[in-house]
Amino acid sequence: MTIFQTILSVSLISTALAVLVVIADAIFNNYGECILDINNGNTKLTVNGGSTLLNSLAANRIFIPSACGGKATCGLCKVQLATDVGPVLPTEEPYLTDEEMQDGVRLSCQIKVKQDLALSIPEELFNIEQYETRIERITPMTHDIKEFRFVLEEPKVMEFKAGQYVQIDSKPYPGMQEQVSRAYSISSVPSETGAVELIIRLVPNGICTTFMHDHVKEGDTITMRGPFGEFYLREGADELIFIAGGSGLAPVKSMVYDILEKKLDKQMTFFFGAVTKKDLYYVELFQDLEKRYENFRYIPALSDPAPDDNWDGEVGLITDVVAKYVETPNNKQGYLCGSPGMINACINVLTGIGLTDEDIFFDKFT
Repeated sequence: MTIFQTILSVSLISTALAVLVVIADAIFNNYGECILDINNGNTKLTVNGGSTLLNSLAANRIFIPSACGGKATCGLCKVQLATDVGPVLPTEEPYLTDEEMQDGVRLSCQIKVKQDLALSIPEELFNIEQYETRIERITPMTHDIKEFRFVLEEPKVMEFKAGQYVQIDSKPYPGMQEQVSRAYSISSVPSETGAVELIIRLVPNGICTTFMHDHVKEGDTITMRGPFGEFYLREGADELIFIAGGSGLAPVKSMVYDILEKKLDKQMTFFFGAVTKKDLYYVELFQDLEKRYENFRYIPALSDPAPDDNWDGEVGLITDVVAKYVETPNNKQGYLCGSPGMINACINVLTGIGLTDEDIFFDKFT
């Protein structure tokens, strides 16, 4: 047999096996119609089996939080199942506590609907809406961060708490046919209900961030869902410590403006960490707030300023800068937003000062 014949035979066999896999999937994985019984019969849905629970609920306009778009990397899409669907998958284990596993909590993005299911989800998720929006403005903030302003077209109003986020859908673009959903924190103030602003950092090879940075323009339409999230202002503290890096500035900006607008009696300090001066943005805006409001202080810090930055501000890791300024735990709360590494390090600093875990709230970007 010639090399050509061998290659041809292997190709034919591979093609035949692929066809058999498709046929077998259609025959054996046809689960028919399944009933989703939600919150003890309060809501019942009839869905076609075979899709994930996350997608089946979304198809019926029940939107479970999923910052990673169903990739099992954020752990947010938890639901409690009363139906046995088999053992917890390895992809779920990092995001579930032993107690949650015992209580039937699972990641909805990892559970396929193969049978009737009984499940529980928080009632507030029934208030999540899907919005059709139009990009009104795109503003470059740094070399890799842009701010996007979206006008809500249908529905026209979104009620949200400062600190929450929305999920937006990408669309196919050259070199990428996959559509994904990703989460971005709202940077605008809640009192403006007819539009939302998002700060989006370009992630190398990120499907959605590449779409937003390189393949959209003002006037384009975007689908988003929200609001989601438990990162918002709590009662009980007179002094607030905000710590952020990169696009983690977004929810802090929303919370600071909301507090100032409502004239809440809160003393605020905002620590923002960056590498060099080119990574800073909204400096003048926060410096202006500091001049106008006695209860707001802004402390940016560079971990590795460039020689030509001419930087005379704080230098060092943001954890060191926070430790320098925050000395006592008395009646303080911490609100942190950014990368997991930064947040974990800052939690260690704040708990070392004396804040408890109950005093610290955070939003880790996945």
